[in-house]
Amino acid sequence: MLDLQVLDATCQNTSDPEIMENELWRTARDFPAHHGFSTRKGGVSEGPLASLNLGRSVGDAPERVEENLRRACAAARLDVDDLHTVSQVHGAALHEVTARLRGQGRRPPRPEADALHTAEPGAALAVQVADCVPILVADPEGRRVAAVHSGWRGTLAEIAARAVEALAGGGSRPEALRVAIGPSIRVCCYVVGQDLADRFRERFGPEVVVEEDGRPHLDLVRAIRGTLQRAGVPEAAVEVLPDCTSCEPALYYSHRRDGGITGRHLAFVACSFPGEGRGPVS
Repeated sequence: MLDLQVLDATCQNTSDPEIMENELWRTARDFPAHHGFSTRKGGVSEGPLASLNLGRSVGDAPERVEENLRRACAAARLDVDDLHTVSQVHGAALHEVTARLRGQGRRPPRPEADALHTAEPGAALAVQVADCVPILVADPEGRRVAAVHSGWRGTLAEIAARAVEALAGGGSRPEALRVAIGPSIRVCCYVVGQDLADRFRERFGPEVVVEEDGRPHLDLVRAIRGTLQRAGVPEAAVEVLPDCTSCEPALYYSHRRDGGITGRHLAFVACSFPGEGRGPVS
C-alpha cells in the first residue's frame, strides 16, 4: 500500500505562496476558502495521461492515480480521506456532505451527482474535469462551501443556481457568496452544433454564442455567470481564471482537443477559511 503522507485540510490560508505558486495547483486571487484547480504537472502518469492524472476511469494504472492523488493532496495540504467526490453524470443533482459522511469520501459507492455542498469544518469537496467548467462557491459568513461540475448539460440545467439554492437553504445569503470559476474550455475553442447553439441562445441570450468562420462557438462561462447573477450572486463576487484547457496542452487535459484520450483534473474547495486553526491529521 502506498504511504499517504498528507497534511491537514484545515490549515490553509488562500494567500499561502506554497499553494499559489505550486505547479500542481492554480488558485483564484480573492476566493476566501482553501481551494485549488489542478494542472497536469507533477505526477507519474505517462503518455497522453502525463503526468498528474487524477481520474480512475481513463485507463490509467491505479497505483499511478493513487500516487498522483497523494502528491496533489500533499501539495494542497489536504487529508486524502477527507476529500469527497461524486460519480458525475452530467446532471443537476447535488450531494450534501454531512458529519456522518466525514472520512468516507473515498469509500464506494459514490453518489451520483454533479455538485457537492457542506458546512462541515475541514471537509474538502472535489469535482473532476477535462474541459467542463469547475465552479467553487464559498460563504465566508456562514462557513459553507460547494463544488460544481458544469458541462453544457449542467449549464443548461443551471446547476450553478442549484448550488446557490442549496447553500441558501442552510442559511447563506446569495449576495454574500464568493465564486471561483476554474480553467475550462473557452469560447475560442468550443465549437458546437447549430442546434445546441440555438438552445443556449434561447436560454441565456445571444451573447453566449459567437459565430466565427461560419461556426458557432459556445461561451459556457458567460452563461454560468448569468445564471449566478440571476441566483443573487453579485457580478463582482465571481472570479474567473483565464486559462482555456484546450489552448494549453502543457498545463491542462482537454477531452475535446485530445479526442477523449486524456486525463482528469480535480477542482476542490475545503470548508476552511483564513483564521481557522491548524489541526492534527487524524
